[in-house]
This record gives sequence, structure tokens and C-alpha cells, in this order.
Amino acid sequence: MASPVHLIGAAGRMGAALCHVLRERGETVVPVVRHPDRLPPDLREQARQADLENADTLMAALADAQRVVSTAHARFIPAILTASPDNSCLVAIGSTRKFTRWPDWHGNGVLAGERALMESGRPGMILHPTMIYGPQGENNVQRLVALLRYLPLVPLPNGGRSLIQPIYQDDVIRSIVTALDLARSGHLTAPEALVIAGPEPMTYRALVEAILAAAGLGTRLFLPVPAAILEFLVPLAKKLPGFPSIERAEVRRLLEDKAFSIQPMQDRLGFTPLPLKDGLAHLFRQPTEASPLPAGIRP
Repeated sequence: MASPVHLIGAAGRMGAALCHVLRERGETVVPVVRHPDRLPPDLREQARQADLENADTLMAALADAQRVVSTAHARFIPAILTASPDNSCLVAIGSTRKFTRWPDWHGNGVLAGERALMESGRPGMILHPTMIYGPQGENNVQRLVALLRYLPLVPLPNGGRSLIQPIYQDDVIRSIVTALDLARSGHLTAPEALVIAGPEPMTYRALVEAILAAAGLGTRLFLPVPAAILEFLVPLAKKLPGFPSIERAEVRRLLEDKAFSIQPMQDRLGFTPLPLKDGLAHLFRQPTEASPLPAGIRP
């Protein structure tokens, strides 16, 4: 019988959806969370309380762990490695933010987490997703829809020509589960880092057009605007009631191409991610339902 999966972050972002998928597969899940009382009742019995910034509680929670999954920020990977047994396997979520030309705490933390895993020599995988969209917690598309409802014109730096490659939340979960399967079958014996992304890059303008169509918002006019002007307007936009929060760094990152080959992902994980059109159709058809078990990863 496979060892339990100690799931760090089971109460946040995609952790609940991942927990659901693992349990549907017959896995025993041990949620490692700061507040077990916030979990659904059926998860509390197995849960262990831990603070990722408290070494003692984390070590106690992971003392017998053999398979650890972390959906927390990658900056916590060094602490997780220190707290867990030397022979345990770790599957963690990173981010393609590590490639940004404008380093920040987020990207630097991802780099530090990856470096710690690679230097540990321990079997494991850090998965670096592009922009994640989906129904549970990953609300990048929902935030954009909220913004588009305000805008008759869509201002885009660089005319929206920069590239992006969104990945559907189910495919991120499928990647995590596949990495666990590789570890269990003895095909993950050393630390690895892998970019996971949607099937093909597209321009930001094409992404916005696809979201407008899927959300039934009609069409918009697009206005090429220098990024410096948009950055200047960000503090003013924050003062508008109900207007979605946008940071200047988000505007700057709109100038970066985020395009990656998915061949390494396909070769290592054995599946092709969902096209954006299909992901958006599912998202807007089931905006409030739990993410179902992704096809191809049932027991």
C-alpha cells in the first residue's frame, strides 16, 4: 500500500481540488495546514497543524512523511526539506515568474526553492506553471473578466503583442499526480525542475478576445498604450470602488513573452494540456463547481 500523501496547503488555492483528486484515486491524504478547523469535517481527523515558518511544528507534522506535496509558495521548500525525512519525495509548485526580467520576492523565492531542491539530491520535482486559470482559487481569468466589465476600451501595452501560455488548473493537478506516480513507480529518483504550460503561446490580445467570447461579454476596442502610462494610472484605478486591484509589476510583466516548449512536459508527464478554448468553456460552464477529476488520472 502506498504511503500517505502529506499535502501542504490543503486549505488554500488549489489545495482543496488536489485533495479531492487524490482521495478519488484512493490515496490517503494528510493535510498539513495552519488551521485544521478550516478544513471540511472529513479531512480534520487526518490533518496536522503546522506553520511553515515554525520549524518545530513543521518537523512534527512531517516526521513520518514519505511523499510530500506542497502547493505553498516555493520559498518554503528549504524549510520543508529540512523538516521532512531524508528519504522522502517532494513534489512542489514553483512558477515561471523565475524567468522575469523584473525580479521580485515572488520570483526570487521560486529560484531559492528550486535551488534548495536541486542541491538536496532528493527525489522530487518542482513544477513551474505559467499563468494558471481555473474554477477554484486560480482566479486570474475571473479578475480579468471583472476588469473587462468596466472597460469599453482595452488598453494593452505593446498593443497586446507579448506572448502568454495559460495552463488550466486541472492540468496542474494532473502534473502533480503524475509526478507522484513517477516517484511511486521508481521513475523519479533525483530532483527535477519542469515547466508546465498550455499547449501553445498566444498574444495577450488573443487571450482577452478568447475570454470576452467565453464570458459572453461581446467585443471591445483595443488601445495600444505605453506601459509607463498604464503604470501611472494604476494608483488612480485603485481608488475606484469595485475596480479589481492591479499592481504596477503586473503591468510591467505584460511586456514579457511567456512562451515555452511543452515537449519536455509531454515527454516527462505523458499528456498534452487542454487548449485554452476548451478550458474557458469548462470554466464558464461550471464557474462555481468543484474541479472534476482530470481525465486520464483515475486509479
